[in-house]
Amino acid sequence: MSGHSKWASIKHKKGAADAKRGKIFSKIIKEITVAARMGGGDEEANPRLRTAVLKAKAANMPKDNIARAIKKGTGEIEGVDYIELTYEAYGPGGVAIMIEALTDNKNRTAADIRSILTKGGGSLGETGCVSYLFKRKGIIAYNAAEYSEEAIFEAALEAGAEDVSHEGDSIEVTTEPESFEEVLTALQGAGFTEEMAEVSLVPEAYVSLDTESTAKVMRLIERIDDHDDVQSVSTNIDIPDDFEMPED
Repeated sequence: MSGHSKWASIKHKKGAADAKRGKIFSKIIKEITVAARMGGGDEEANPRLRTAVLKAKAANMPKDNIARAIKKGTGEIEGVDYIELTYEAYGPGGVAIMIEALTDNKNRTAADIRSILTKGGGSLGETGCVSYLFKRKGIIAYNAAEYSEEAIFEAALEAGAEDVSHEGDSIEVTTEPESFEEVLTALQGAGFTEEMAEVSLVPEAYVSLDTESTAKVMRLIERIDDHDDVQSVSTNIDIPDDFEMPED
């Protein structure tokens, strides 16, 4: 159970931090609402809702916000009817990009995403053009300054995790999607507090680019991720530990 972690490092480098907490909350609320609409408001009977609520708790979302989002999904209070969309795209240097969105206006979102990609040196691709390069995984990340890889490794292994790896200042636990909840709960019970916990698309291999192209990709990913309708962005770019974003 070893490997070279990249995903948590990419997530941190592209800015999913406290400064964007309000936007993060908004996106998680959408996911909770859709999950509740599709499978009901009972977490025990709705795995997707359970996973979304776990993500909300990992982001320190208040319980009232979670409860209100569930009620919007079940129709107990008025809410928006969101559509799920997935876009496959190419970025600078030919890197693969997967974009998952929830929107109440698919034409607007498609136009916005296409515009962001074009301005950032990317392009929208056909269905299936890059999705085969990714697999859905549970990702749980911990601050390496707070915990040892060995301690997390032991607890994660016992809980049924697939992989544990150390990249930069992050220790990353990878799980199969169906094991995500069990592993996260076990690690929390063992006293470990996560920095990030989600089920998302993770690349099976990574592409290395020069510094200039890497910076272009990261700026593009940030612009896509900043769109209100975008729930997640995944890319297969390899970011060196010592990479620093150049000043604009």
